[in-house]
Amino acid sequence: MTARIVALVNQKGGVGKTTTAVSLAAALARRHRRVLLVDLDPQGNATSASGVAGDGRPGVYEALLDEHPVDGAALPVEGEGFDLLSASRALAGAEVELVPVLARERRLTNALAPVRDRYDWILLDCPPSLGLLTVNALTAADSVIIPVQCEYLALEGLGRLTQTLDLVRRNLNPSLAIFGVVLTMFDSRTRLANEVAEEVRSHFRETFETVVPRSIRLGEAPSHGQSIFRYEPGGRGAAAYDALVDELLARAEVKP
Repeated sequence: MTARIVALVNQKGGVGKTTTAVSLAAALARRHRRVLLVDLDPQGNATSASGVAGDGRPGVYEALLDEHPVDGAALPVEGEGFDLLSASRALAGAEVELVPVLARERRLTNALAPVRDRYDWILLDCPPSLGLLTVNALTAADSVIIPVQCEYLALEGLGRLTQTLDLVRRNLNPSLAIFGVVLTMFDSRTRLANEVAEEVRSHFRETFETVVPRSIRLGEAPSHGQSIFRYEPGGRGAAAYDALVDELLARAEVKP
């Protein structure tokens, strides 16, 4: 069975996208799934949040430029159970370097093809933009997960993201689907958070029932190079992502 490839995407920054990517990778690994996390963000947040130094070793940049196969570049993340294809500072120049390349939107698809049968899930952590790196992720992916923070203007930019998904479907990846929308930074004590959650659910029927709470520990974990399951395994954040991955797996069983 080949891996299900899921891109975590939102061009708005600060929505909990990388936290969700790392937490889902760790939670899936805890359920004995074979997981590859691909860090496509030149800032390398998923790489550092996994406790890995991206510079000085082959990673996603080298895979995209055909300088090193994914097979030899992906490395196991100590204590987490998933593999990581890391980002480095060189990735910032990849979009410019790929402009003259033939079929540049399919570089990631081609790079992942040889290892797709080695994993159950491949998670793509996209940069907070809709540039060529994100288009590569959307072309390679079977579906997308969209993290949305429960704050003012949460839906701002989602219209543009939906348009981009439609463009990718028409021109590059007809089967691309929305796997789910994740509500993050939820504070049930505020009326605004509840209103935003209701609004998002009214626009996206794919919204997960599980919501991720606003949590200081979730914010601290990346700076320690650990997933929430290592940093605070008994906390609210870990419980939320545990519940989210249960929902994710239940949906995967009914979505071929």
